Amino acid sequence: MRKTVGFVLLGLAGFLVTAAVLTLVYVPGQVRKTPLTIDSVTRLSGEATKLPTGEPGPVRAISHTVADGEASTSDTVVFDTFSCLMRDVSGAPDCTKDTGEGSPLVTAGTDRFATDRVTAESVDAATAEKLGAEVHEGVVNKWPFSPEQKTYKYWDGLLGRTVDATYAGGEDVDGLATYKYQVSIQDEPAEIASGVSGTYSDEKTLWVDKGTGSIVDQDEHQTRTLDDGTVVLDLRLGFTDDTVSASVEDAKANNSQLGLVAAAPWVLGVLGLLALVGGAFLAFAGGRARPVTATVTATTSRSRSCAAPVAEPARHPARLSPSR
Repeated sequence: MRKTVGFVLLGLAGFLVTAAVLTLVYVPGQVRKTPLTIDSVTRLSGEATKLPTGEPGPVRAISHTVADGEASTSDTVVFDTFSCLMRDVSGAPDCTKDTGEGSPLVTAGTDRFATDRVTAESVDAATAEKLGAEVHEGVVNKWPFSPEQKTYKYWDGLLGRTVDATYAGGEDVDGLATYKYQVSIQDEPAEIASGVSGTYSDEKTLWVDKGTGSIVDQDEHQTRTLDDGTVVLDLRLGFTDDTVSASVEDAKANNSQLGLVAAAPWVLGVLGLLALVGGAFLAFAGGRARPVTATVTATTSRSRSCAAPVAEPARHPARLSPSR
């Protein structure tokens, strides 16, 4: 029975070691990828000054991002994003296509882009064209897994090119460890509205989760100015508290899953080693122990056979009784 249990443990050890190797080599590459099921809504709020009134007022923005699973591949994810900026007036919808007089709409736009599922970098122009996406560069809507403390090339849709997102230290956001990156754009020539040229400035700070690379908070101050110096838009905008809380909770949950994947090879490896040692002992060392038991038994039997002569003197008194 011991030998049978030993061989079972040896088989289990082989299984555990194989599983440990797979979780170390193969599984992380499958898990540390941008999912193809993303459907997220990001809400922002702030204040803006907008012509023609020039009066400051509350504004809100929404960005709805959906992964196109059918167009995506095992290595690349295609995103569709719709975003709009609205004056925050009572009864106004999240977004509207109405651009007439009195409309609460400030700006709106759509974007379709493709990024690498591991590095989060935009794909090359040929791949983007093949997938039906617009050409982008750098990181767009997230950083890579385990981002580095360095400057990243970050896509700016208004300029249609990348700008530097400079590492600015670490900071906790609602208990989540993040890296902070800053973007600084000063008076860049741009098409500030459809068919309208001018200059564009933006000071943006992004807080990025250290594990997943997701953007969990964002704050910016953006201005758009006509060529004659007239300010068309002066905007201060950031993630709402609810969006920050939801982003942090999602990041924590995803980091927990990544932590389990990282720990699995070591746990499986240790269990495999214990099974190997126990199986080898029962299957081999246990079998050699039997001759020792037989020797002890034989020795005990011989000891019992030697006990008979010791009892002989007890019969001598009976033979001496006649001489009394």
